[in-house]
Amino acid sequence: MANDFKNAHKQNVTTITDVYEAPAGKTSIVLEMDVANTTNTLTTVSVQVTDADNSDTQTYLVRNAPLPTGGTLQVVSGQKVILEAGDKIQVTAAGAVDVVAAVLEDVNT
Repeated sequence: MANDFKNAHKQNVTTITDVYEAPAGKTSIVLEMDVANTTNTLTTVSVQVTDADNSDTQTYLVRNAPLPTGGTLQVVSGQKVILEAGDKIQVTAAGAVDVVAAVLEDVNT
């Protein structure tokens, strides 16, 4: 199987939203993740990884980070986040944000 590059997009995120979930039987690597404030005011954003083996385990990559009007936050940049099958990366914000994540999928081969 070949490695597949994917982009995961979500728009107008306010409540907890799954941005990407690693498919069954596959491991994925989040290469980059950007969050953009689309409101006219300061907002806050949180990004977390939820472990499929224990859905009660959420690990924050960033929590309640301030995001100014028109600002962008690179949540993943340079480092990599490994997601095993069923693991999710989720975003929530106090005001509407757009999210894009670059993912390398199916790295089991």
